[in-house]
Amino acid sequence: FVQQTEWSLQLMTQRALEAESKVEKLKQEIFILQGELESSKVENENLRAGQTTNLGVVKHNIDFALQNLHKIIMGANWSIRQLASGSESLHFVAEVLKSTGKISEVEAEKE
Repeated sequence: FVQQTEWSLQLMTQRALEAESKVEKLKQEIFILQGELESSKVENENLRAGQTTNLGVVKHNIDFALQNLHKIIMGANWSIRQLASGSESLHFVAEVLKSTGKISEVEAEKE
């Protein structure tokens, strides 16, 4: 039982680490997309100021940024769900270990 619990704990820890790694990658992608968004905003302001810029390029950049942002949001949501699931599993394991410890104490007292 203890080996099973340890194995589960290791597996959950690994999943949590992988999810954290994905979150970091997503944060980097968000940072890049924020830069692209700022660039698109500048282009938009230039258009409003009367400077000539190809509207097709601006629209393409905005569409590209939006597509990537949606992908990042979906990935972030998945990672958050994975972290929450891992957290719940770790809490369960902690409760099982706590119960096991109490059982051991009661048995020790009986002896």
